[in-house]
Amino acid sequence: MATFLRGVLMPPRTPVTSGPLVTAVTAPQREKSIITICLYANIQFIEKGDQPVETNRNVTPAAKPAKRLNLFERYLTLWVALCMIIGVALGKTMPGFVQSLRSLEFGRGSQINVPIAVLIWLMIIPMMMKVDFASILSVREKPRGLLVTLFVNWLVKPFSMALISWLFFRHIFSAWIPSALADQYIAGTIILAAAPCTAMVFVWSYLTDGDPAYTLVQVSVNDLIMLFLFASIVRFLVSGASSLHVPFNVLLYSVFVFIVIPLAVGSSLRYWFIRKHGVEWFERSLLPRFAPVTILALLATLVFIFAFQADNITSRYFHVFLIAIPILLQVYFNSGLTYGLMKLFRVQHSVAAPGALIGASNFFELAVATAIALFGPGSGAALATVVGVLVEVPVMLSVCSMCNRTRDWFPPEKAVGNRSIDGEVML
Repeated sequence: MATFLRGVLMPPRTPVTSGPLVTAVTAPQREKSIITICLYANIQFIEKGDQPVETNRNVTPAAKPAKRLNLFERYLTLWVALCMIIGVALGKTMPGFVQSLRSLEFGRGSQINVPIAVLIWLMIIPMMMKVDFASILSVREKPRGLLVTLFVNWLVKPFSMALISWLFFRHIFSAWIPSALADQYIAGTIILAAAPCTAMVFVWSYLTDGDPAYTLVQVSVNDLIMLFLFASIVRFLVSGASSLHVPFNVLLYSVFVFIVIPLAVGSSLRYWFIRKHGVEWFERSLLPRFAPVTILALLATLVFIFAFQADNITSRYFHVFLIAIPILLQVYFNSGLTYGLMKLFRVQHSVAAPGALIGASNFFELAVATAIALFGPGSGAALATVVGVLVEVPVMLSVCSMCNRTRDWFPPEKAVGNRSIDGEVML
């Protein structure tokens, strides 16, 4: 069969000017016949020099090149450490200037710092511009993955963090952390856990070959739920796990400033730009231009926060190490729980991996801003949320690695048309 096909499809170099094959088959028709015959015979030819090589299509394809983060994402922990050094140095050498920045608030008693609020908007609004709420309708095709994600994000993660932080800061670390600071650290870790990741989860999804459309659905639904549940969960858990009083009006003000406004502005800009210039221009030309702005705003925010926290960090550096321990435990617990439930319900890996990563990571920009608004930029709660930023990248990369190594635990991706769910071309 192979010899016959080789003779028909790859004739000798000497041109043949007569015969039924030449007169009846044109060049475009011959190209179509090549595809048809190859599909029928279940073989393909790969031209290697002048000789065709017959290969079986069932041969395992070559491994894909490893996906990599960009320079900023790959070394985010390093950039955070540099911002900490710069911020602490600024706070120690220019305390008067730092105090003047700290005193700038949206109204007396609001505790919402103006410079940090503006920088947070510059970070969050471009993220919200990526959210397509119309994609939520597509969740009907694969609801199990979303239901598992929502269950862990809103019914397990904040409550497990409250329990773990209460256990560690109130009991295990009681010899090193005073009671008043323990309450602050408990509050900060709860705020961190109550805010599901919005932006970096797209990076983690990419590294695990996640379904980008389904990841977008998960993020969109979480953002909508945050509007209604974030404030209530934070107040309930912080008041229950610590002796701190959470002023609900300040918390609602924070939700309005850091969730409602960016979400409304981002959605409006998305709608306007797509209507005026189209989706392709919006996603390929406009959104990439915001990346440097978002990065610089994040780094500047961290510098300000560490400057405000200079005294706490220099006098309580051991506490930074202690705060990281319960945060690490809850990250691995919730990611493992999500991943296990996805496997139990036979969710495909391209949905299960991003779901586990959403369950593990946090919307640290919102958490830092809320902790500052509630307890002040120099509070222990703000310090706890900042520690979450320090451990985010190395921990999440380890979760990505675990998801990639266990891909064969999940059912194979189902083909749709001539493409599989994860984008592999299927003949």
